[in-house]
Amino acid sequence: MNKLLFLFLLLLAQHTFAQNTATTRPFTIGVIDSLPSKLLGETRTLNIYLPAGYGQDPKVTYPVIYLLDGGADEDFIHIAGLVQYFNFPWINRFPESIVVGIANTNRKRDFTYAVPNLDFLKPMGFDKSTFPAYGGSATFINFIEKELQPYIAGHYHIAPGKTLIGQSLGGLLATEILLKKTSLFDTYILISPSLWWGNESLLRQKPQAGKPKVYLAIGNEGTPMVPDAKQLAAWLKQNNIPVVFDYLGNEDHATIGHQAVMNAFRQLYPAPKQ
Repeated sequence: MNKLLFLFLLLLAQHTFAQNTATTRPFTIGVIDSLPSKLLGETRTLNIYLPAGYGQDPKVTYPVIYLLDGGADEDFIHIAGLVQYFNFPWINRFPESIVVGIANTNRKRDFTYAVPNLDFLKPMGFDKSTFPAYGGSATFINFIEKELQPYIAGHYHIAPGKTLIGQSLGGLLATEILLKKTSLFDTYILISPSLWWGNESLLRQKPQAGKPKVYLAIGNEGTPMVPDAKQLAAWLKQNNIPVVFDYLGNEDHATIGHQAVMNAFRQLYPAPKQ
């Protein structure tokens, strides 16, 4: 290639890039907020999805969905997309809601409750080194109750109605909150909860008084995941907490999340009768 032709192509490419840059703009689906936590001793990133038209009328308020594993590289984007989808006027199956995605810093620490030892890990195929930090769920639950929820209430236009979504270790934490702090949320969406933690001791925790809506999903995940989930469903019903149990046999631990949340929205908020 001669030098004149190369120079011409370079100038053309620069001109085209400049044109494209001038006509494009960022595509956003929410805002990034942050909350310095005294309880956790760190600042937590919050990814916030706001419904269309949010803020146009400050008198209009919205229920809140709290999403564990809510980072931009975790579950925030696809869960916010489901909320938006079910809010479309031609679908209208779910109340317009704010989604608060709690980005992780150390999920193994925050989502697991304290245990005397980690001997139960070996039968699960894990080594103790897999959990260099663990047992911090009590502090994280306090963070949700005493710092996060008040912060959201004070900075956003919220209505009554709080939903918690958790999967895997997040499902373990959501189950712990359901049983130990039942009234902290009105609706719980539990997906493949890791109830094997602590030799399944959480399954012997009697729930506090309350009448939350509960959706519990498990995929084709073998033992002990499936038996534990069935036991949890039976335990909740035994303690007068209705639960929608959903076995998704075509999904595994990695693929179940999106389908489960879609099913939860459908079943917890059925279409109005014509």
